[in-house]
Amino acid sequence: MAKLKLPFAYHDLKGRSVYITGGGAGIGAWLTEGFIASGAKVTFIQRADATEFCDRIEADYGTRPLFIPCDVTDVTNLEASMEQAKATHGPISVLVNNAAADTRHTHANYEVADWDQAMNVNLRPHFFTAKAAAPDMAKAGGGTIINLSSISYMMGNAGYPAYVAAKAGIMGLTRAQAREFGPENIRVNALMPGWVMTDRQRDLWVTQDALQTHISRQCLPKEIEPIDMIGPTLFLASAASSVMTGQAVVVDGGVVTTG
Repeated sequence: MAKLKLPFAYHDLKGRSVYITGGGAGIGAWLTEGFIASGAKVTFIQRADATEFCDRIEADYGTRPLFIPCDVTDVTNLEASMEQAKATHGPISVLVNNAAADTRHTHANYEVADWDQAMNVNLRPHFFTAKAAAPDMAKAGGGTIINLSSISYMMGNAGYPAYVAAKAGIMGLTRAQAREFGPENIRVNALMPGWVMTDRQRDLWVTQDALQTHISRQCLPKEIEPIDMIGPTLFLASAASSVMTGQAVVVDGGVVTTG
């Protein structure tokens, strides 16, 4: 791959300390690269090894993101990773809660432990990362938090009710955090991707019939790629959205609009 040629630029992101959960694969990897391309200093976490990805980013941009192996369900290590990010890149000024797992399931085959694990991956980290980042953001005079939710709950999708519940919870949490942190000039918004064609989606869930049916319901009749999430995320992180907070920014080709 070559360096991204983004058709937009947010110059105020240069030098910012950015922390991304799940930032080495899927949408998260594109967000990491988008921030690096914008001159930010990026720390990201995920369970799987991301050394090869970091090698490629360093070769393309001359800057290496800080990769910290971490499971978002381990809150102690999650908080420790944020301290490591601060020690390396300075206090976090942009927090992106991206990590998620959209494992399919039914009510019948789901137990209490499964439910708890889904919440621990898809919702709980958004609370504790914000808790850890907010004091430094307040001291700095402000910061931005971007919580990735999903249109799945807006559509009322079946097939993964725990995930849908968590994504709905993220929007509620986002609005509560926006109100709570607003006096410190900390903005909190949710990004609501549509059906984004990551490798995971293509490998596990995408069929030609299902994809074409979904696209036919979008206003824009085209596949949504992970790169399409970079622009909206950078916008929410930058001063271009300086009075936006508590918002759900839907990036789905218009399927929610049409229903």
